[in-house]
Amino acid sequence: MLRARWLLPGASLALGAGLGAALTSRRRARGDAEAEGLLGRLPVVPAVAAAGPPALPGSGRTELTKYGLPGLAQLRSRESYVLCYDPRSRSALWVIEQLNRETLSGTSERAACDFQEDDSVHEYHRATNADYRGSGFDRGHLAAAANHKWSQAAMRDTFYLSNIAPQNPHLNQNAWNNLEKYSRSLARSNKNVYVCTGPLFLPRMEPDGKMYVKYQVIGKNNVAVPTHFFKVLILEKESGEIELRSYVMPNSPVDEKIPLERFLVPIESIERASGLLFVPNILKRTSNLKAITAGNKR
Repeated sequence: MLRARWLLPGASLALGAGLGAALTSRRRARGDAEAEGLLGRLPVVPAVAAAGPPALPGSGRTELTKYGLPGLAQLRSRESYVLCYDPRSRSALWVIEQLNRETLSGTSERAACDFQEDDSVHEYHRATNADYRGSGFDRGHLAAAANHKWSQAAMRDTFYLSNIAPQNPHLNQNAWNNLEKYSRSLARSNKNVYVCTGPLFLPRMEPDGKMYVKYQVIGKNNVAVPTHFFKVLILEKESGEIELRSYVMPNSPVDEKIPLERFLVPIESIERASGLLFVPNILKRTSNLKAITAGNKR
């Protein structure tokens, strides 16, 4: 269960009161596309990811960027997902996938995939398999492997460690797995389901009465262990109706018998806690909004 001492800004973790979502039907991009092109076809991208080089005003712009900028949003566009990488945590800020009947069908085999370092990430900032060895944490997929049976290459892409975060084994193999299965079931009964998944690092009140953000790190590369995970589901129904469902689970053992609706939270809570923005982008696409919340289950 979610514990009261963990604070998700804007609302209790036990309550749901979402906003709606919008999206446009698109065919899945096959092969390596340019990041901007693929992002342009996705229905929603957290606003932080869309940032390019800052617009430096005045005549000083060229001088200030003479030796380059030390960092920008690190986007990775792959067959099965787009992610924004966080070099400090050695994992992704968010990962977006498109699920439908087509992506869930196929003969791809998980056994043919191996966890691997992401060589596109600088060696200072990437996780290795050795970081997870003996840590007590699973290598938890953000974009789930079983979501991409349509292509062996697409499934293999989910095994890059940039798409992985340290996850409590009980959570990974039970309640979180149930949420992933539920996401796939929705994809079979809807036109498209867009899934955005990522880590959260939530503040907690300590015995001194003060709030702290504390988290474990593992391995020689100090891979950050999230305190929680979020998953935002944007459903495109055959009727054209759009639904939004947003979930948060703690990175600790969770009784898999607890109904998934207990983990529904307001989308604005995830936005505040993660530093991401979903709704402003969604509203640019549609005003046809419907929320599915803990008190509004069909």
